[in-house]
Amino acid sequence: MRSPSLFSTLMVQGTTSDAGKSTVVAALCRLLKRRGISVAPFKPQNMALNSAVTADGGEIGRAQALQALAAGIAPHTDMNPVLLKPSSNTGAQVIIHGKVRAEMQARDYQQYKTVAMGAVLESHARLRSQYEAIIVEGAGSPAEVNLRARDIANMGFAEAVDCPVILVADIDRGGVFAHIIGTLACLSDSERARIIGFVINRFRGDISLLTPGLDWLEQQTGKPVLAVLPYLQGLFLDAEDAVEATQAERGAFKVVVPQLPRISNHTDFDALRSHPGIDLQFIQQGQAIPPADLVILPGSKNTRGDLDWLQQQGWPTYLAKHLRYGGKVIGICGGFQMLGQSVHDPLGVEGAVGSSSALGLLDMATALTQEKRLEQVSGHCAFDHAEVRGYEIHMGVSQGPALSIPAFIIGGRPEGAVSADGQILGSYLHGMFDTPTACSALLRWAGVDSDHTVDTAALREASLERIADAALPLLDALDKLNQG
Repeated sequence: MRSPSLFSTLMVQGTTSDAGKSTVVAALCRLLKRRGISVAPFKPQNMALNSAVTADGGEIGRAQALQALAAGIAPHTDMNPVLLKPSSNTGAQVIIHGKVRAEMQARDYQQYKTVAMGAVLESHARLRSQYEAIIVEGAGSPAEVNLRARDIANMGFAEAVDCPVILVADIDRGGVFAHIIGTLACLSDSERARIIGFVINRFRGDISLLTPGLDWLEQQTGKPVLAVLPYLQGLFLDAEDAVEATQAERGAFKVVVPQLPRISNHTDFDALRSHPGIDLQFIQQGQAIPPADLVILPGSKNTRGDLDWLQQQGWPTYLAKHLRYGGKVIGICGGFQMLGQSVHDPLGVEGAVGSSSALGLLDMATALTQEKRLEQVSGHCAFDHAEVRGYEIHMGVSQGPALSIPAFIIGGRPEGAVSADGQILGSYLHGMFDTPTACSALLRWAGVDSDHTVDTAALREASLERIADAALPLLDALDKLNQG
């Protein structure tokens, strides 16, 4: 069997956010790739501040880039035609086919969904013409009845393209049977009929103790439990949005990162979190800031708003003391902008028109612009000549004397800044720690006395293989349904 009709378009929905939809889609993409089936991931609408730059010069959700890797293909903007990047509790940047379309309030976007659905169906049709199988990821839960009108993310899409759906529920958080039964109760008859079976995710324990519950579920719903997937620890997979704020202490070198309200692309720190010599902590609102060797200011979707948050939380005073005692500071993208003297938003790109005084640690100023720079880049560290690869994804231009000492040389041009005293480094380069040579060079600059490297690409690939192996029972069950 080469191209099962069931997989021409198969949608994976979840009873809750973080039920495991992204992981199940990635696993199925890898399993179909192993069979020699050309497969592509697809997520009609994604809301996430963790994005990736595609080869065609756009941006998509980070999870879809990971799923493309699982499928063995290059990420493309058609894999996530609608991306929402929240800039406040009620507003978001709306990205269509990889490009910024507008900044909208939630109520306005509800009306805009009719237009967005056109982009979704256009992208799906293009992928269907290129690949034998499309594995689709839903968003959140299909049971959100308040969002059913003009839905493009879950059953609205499934109904539009007439595809089957599998429903994933996370047993580790508890209430798995109620989640499934409750979700079905919130669906229409046609939507309920579209679900071909369930996946119980993140199970650990004695499966025999679960079996009576599975039997009851199948009797109550008339639908099969397709697979019970195990709880897998130690996976290295790009998170879609949520930050795991704590981790067990690992090493002697202390790194702290403020968990900004609109933190973006926190996957920048995955390599550091996996390094045995580093203890990295995200510091949340109201949490005491511990002593550290290195402070990293992360990317932000709302630089001025997050800068105000930093100031309210006492970070300027902390940073002054940190630097006075010889600590190092790195700023990435929005965090780089915050290191300067000021951030100007003359066009209201991220909110109200205006200017904000920044941290004043680098002699430069930033003006936010409507044009977003989206590019995969490579070069070397200016202070070490170690190779570096990454991507730029920002709206803003920084200028000033601080840029005369660059952090990197990217495509032959100077990029970023290093302070004259060598204590502060800033750059627009996301993913700077993902290249092992660059990671080692940056850590040496920061004061780490270790030659250990973390190969994030190898860790990610090994994790994709693990989740695919674990999902083999699901593929077998889908094969049986397809046969008859």
